[in-house]
Amino acid sequence: IDTSRGISLQNGAVPGEQGKQEKSVKRGNWGNQIEFVLTSVGYAVGLGNVWRFPYLCYRNGGGAFMFPYFIMLVFCGIPLFFMELSFGQFASQGCLGVWRVSPMFKGVGYGMMVVSTYIGIYYNVVICIAFYYFFVSMTRVLPWTYCSNPWNTPDCVGVLDGNLSSRAALNITQLLNTTQKRTSPSEEYWRRYVLNLSDDIGNLGEVRLPLLGCLGVSWVVVFLCLIKGVKSSGKVVYFTATFPYVVLTILFVRGITLEGAVTGIMYYLTPQWDKILNAKVWGDAASQIFYSLGCAWGGLITMASYNKFNNNCYRDSIIISITNCATSVYAGFVIFSILGFMANHLGVDVSKVADHGPGLAFVAYPEALTLLPISPLWSILFFFMLILLGLGTQFCLLETLVTAIVDEVGNEWIIRKKTFVTLGVAVAGFLLGVPLTTQAGIYWLLLMDNYAASFSLVVISCIMCVAIMYIYGHRNYFKDIEMMLGFPPPLFFQICWRFISPAIIFFILVFTVIQYRPISYNEYVYPTWAISIGFLMALSSVICIPIYAIYKVCRSEGDTLLERLKNATKASKDWGPALPEHRSGRYAPAFSPSTESHLEVQPLQPEKGQSEAAAASPVQGSNGSAHSQDSRL
Repeated sequence: IDTSRGISLQNGAVPGEQGKQEKSVKRGNWGNQIEFVLTSVGYAVGLGNVWRFPYLCYRNGGGAFMFPYFIMLVFCGIPLFFMELSFGQFASQGCLGVWRVSPMFKGVGYGMMVVSTYIGIYYNVVICIAFYYFFVSMTRVLPWTYCSNPWNTPDCVGVLDGNLSSRAALNITQLLNTTQKRTSPSEEYWRRYVLNLSDDIGNLGEVRLPLLGCLGVSWVVVFLCLIKGVKSSGKVVYFTATFPYVVLTILFVRGITLEGAVTGIMYYLTPQWDKILNAKVWGDAASQIFYSLGCAWGGLITMASYNKFNNNCYRDSIIISITNCATSVYAGFVIFSILGFMANHLGVDVSKVADHGPGLAFVAYPEALTLLPISPLWSILFFFMLILLGLGTQFCLLETLVTAIVDEVGNEWIIRKKTFVTLGVAVAGFLLGVPLTTQAGIYWLLLMDNYAASFSLVVISCIMCVAIMYIYGHRNYFKDIEMMLGFPPPLFFQICWRFISPAIIFFILVFTVIQYRPISYNEYVYPTWAISIGFLMALSSVICIPIYAIYKVCRSEGDTLLERLKNATKASKDWGPALPEHRSGRYAPAFSPSTESHLEVQPLQPEKGQSEAAAASPVQGSNGSAHSQDSRL
């Protein structure tokens, strides 16, 4: 029996043994595989799919943008996604625990935690604004329909104002020609009422109480959904990950039946092939894939760590990545069909009404919705969809932080008190989000979005690729995956992981630096001190990597620096599958009676053999057969 178990678990799971051995009782597991896939889809599909991709597509040559977008998906997106899923699943650890693979690089895990903290703080503020719009949409007339409100200025020109209703198109065209100052009621509602925007990022003004209340609501919702960890969030995602597609479809059907919708969709899809040769288009495609899939946030490693050991994460990574990109393309139809209708109504070009980011979600799209019959209904649906898209990502961000803390402390007490850790992180997130609900909050939100979570993610991902492929050794890693899945990663992925993906990530980094422009919001240009704070936020996550590496080298054993480096990078003794029944092959304990029955020859000191393998594999390069390591051991 022992022999068969040793061999079978090395070559893939035995169907009959699944339930018995694969569950980690202490940490918990997903109820079933669908929960994991839905959670990961909810994590990857976020607000960016709706408010960033369609705009990028229209800006960068319409249908022509799809070509670099899908190339980047195949060569960078899916391979990195698979790498992070397999990494977390193999060790059943969060973004800190997995670095037993090469302890010197644990700073990468801390960097991921810092990034997830920043994103978690401002992402929930965006969700809280969506909550606010959701609540105020429950009226007979949307509050941003007309210009007759106390907060409106003389420059306000509504699409539906009484004196313009008959000759709206004609009059607005004249107005646009005579003055550039025309503002829409939805923009004035957003700037002058919801945000009550101050004139400067340093002038915080007062806290906007309605937004503060909604921020409290959104944190409470996130906490309640994560109260039992993946056990409770796994059930919630059946709704939060699927319902946005229902709403998207309703809005899509409503959108394409409108007059002028075809113009908008043509604008979105008409290929401009000359733009394909432009480096900016390729850079935008690579960045969008990279940020959209949530690589290097730590969330993918965390979600995969709750999988059963022999789950086919290769299949999952392809399903989730493709679903994410298809959602982005689909959302473009929903956005541009209604923008086309609005442009047609106003008698202007689609480019005049197209926008991205918060401007699209809270200004352009809401204004377009006022033109529809029963507009409050469409508004409620649209903002409900934004809330669900945001929550799916927010669950994973919070779970990433909680799992990292619990796995790091690792004793029985904290595992039992995990709910209180979740509560603590949620309360801290709420308090840190309070400054973002002030009158200058939107300036800070965009500052965090632009700096805290941009190029630092690229650096973290690049170092992770190098650490796993070249320090731990690609042959070791491919063997680990074979032991877990029953087959080694396909050749295409092996080549991507070792050469193509790191090269693309490096290209994104160079592109980001070359393309760098100081941030601005509409006409407001950020002062130098604010941009410095932005850079400090970006550095704070990357700086964890060298600081921890120096600390680890200093604490390692060895007489010379080289020895210390070797000891700091070699896999620790407890690296490998979490459950004893999966620790076969080179992970089997030396004293286990079943080791003799394995196909591989065990050394007397498995750790030493393993460290030699880890140390020698980068030197070995790509020559020699895949089994050279076994023969040496």
